[in-house]
Amino acid sequence: MLVVRKAAQTAVRKYLCRPFSASHTNLQERKGLVLGVFEKDGEEEGVHLTEAAARFDQSLSGKLSELLKIAGPGLKKGKNRLFYGIHQDFPCVAVVGLGKESEGVCGAEKWNSKKENIRQAVSAGCRTLQELKVSHVEVDDCGDAKSAAEGAILGLFSYDELKSKKKTRVTSQLHGSADVDGWKKGVVYAEGQNLARFLMEAPANRITPTAFANTIEEKLAPHAERVTVKKRSKAWMEEQQMGAFLSVARGSEEPPVFLELHYSGSANSQQPPLLLVGKGITFDSGGISLKPSQSMDAMRADMGGAATVCASIVAAAALKLPVNIVGLAPLCENMPSGKATKPGDVVTAKNGKTIQVDNTDAEGRLILADALCYGHTFNPRAIVNVATLTGAMDVALGSAATGVFTNSDWLWEQLQQASVVTGDRVWRMPLFQHYTNQVTDSQLADLNNIGKYSRSGGACTAAAFLREFVTAPHWAHLDIAGVMSNKDEVPYLRKGMSGRPTRTLLEFAAGLAHSG
Repeated sequence: MLVVRKAAQTAVRKYLCRPFSASHTNLQERKGLVLGVFEKDGEEEGVHLTEAAARFDQSLSGKLSELLKIAGPGLKKGKNRLFYGIHQDFPCVAVVGLGKESEGVCGAEKWNSKKENIRQAVSAGCRTLQELKVSHVEVDDCGDAKSAAEGAILGLFSYDELKSKKKTRVTSQLHGSADVDGWKKGVVYAEGQNLARFLMEAPANRITPTAFANTIEEKLAPHAERVTVKKRSKAWMEEQQMGAFLSVARGSEEPPVFLELHYSGSANSQQPPLLLVGKGITFDSGGISLKPSQSMDAMRADMGGAATVCASIVAAAALKLPVNIVGLAPLCENMPSGKATKPGDVVTAKNGKTIQVDNTDAEGRLILADALCYGHTFNPRAIVNVATLTGAMDVALGSAATGVFTNSDWLWEQLQQASVVTGDRVWRMPLFQHYTNQVTDSQLADLNNIGKYSRSGGACTAAAFLREFVTAPHWAHLDIAGVMSNKDEVPYLRKGMSGRPTRTLLEFAAGLAHSG
């Protein structure tokens, strides 16, 4: 009997894992299905089906449960198994492992394991079906429709705009759940991050400052009744005396653009806005302080701060969040030329402070300095600036978290709470007087754009420099250099530019909207 059972199990496994020919059924005209299962607690083997999976199994008189038992040991989180031909409406069914149902928020790590497990599992299932050229997928909410939608939409994204051979475009919808609102919200959150990924991934000769601004304007066009877009010219910057910003832009043939977005979502037009400021260097060669050629192509994403800020505002408008937001994105290239700023030059920022530019590759803080000065004119309730600012941030935290420098405990708590929901970690970094002393120690000017000991605490000295242009009581600087790209650290994002922390910015704005 044991021999017969083993033979039967082997035959079933061969059937389940057999190469699937498109001639068997036209998958592009049919639907795929992603269902979740939890690991059983303790040492007990097997799996526990989600509500949607259990209903599906019941409709098949227990066939799914039977196949899962035969197919092998319990399904671990993030893994999936494919079943073919078990339902007439779904020629392909991917069953994904969600980990233990009892998992939740870890207080020490500030991490919601259950939400992350759902994103990871749904993403894996959807990608597997995409590889089979299934063009439409229904997705189990797995107990959290918003997280399931994020996993599906984020997991299916790939930048192949310029390739002749593209991945199958897959549409997705909720399966077997009444939480349609949660699903729709998750779709908007994920599409916001995908917009940032698109902008960061695109080559710099296609996403110039002008092209970036035009793309955001197009994305906001459907929300024109709530949004005002202003694309400021070089002449305007000169009128505003933005000498720091202009000193970075002067080496490039591409004209700079100062993109200004106003989203009026609150019924109270007098409500002070949330101010979001994003670094928008659409290509960073380092200027006269030229970068090494190796990996310089990745500097097309040095406008990641502007991309995440603008994408979060596009998503906020789509969700009609009841909050006022002002978004600022100083956009330019940092290039070497006969007109470029030279090491040792002194420039004057909008607030009148003079800056000795000892390293033209420390340009992000220069364009942000003028943007922060200008942003104060809106009397914001809080200021958050986002930038791929320093390689030192990557050394400090790697891709684990965004580094946050802030003068406000309240603002830090709001950002941290938002990151727990999104799974996109933030980590608080110090703002010591020690670093301020470094950037104010200049031979020729009020400030130096690099620290006295430039290789030490580079992320901290950059933050200290920015603080010299902030008078608001609630300000946070997010250095996203370490989380700019993804290899395999975040399982539901493919290799490439990550678009982090767009969803955290959006969740933070939503929290402000609902907290009054």
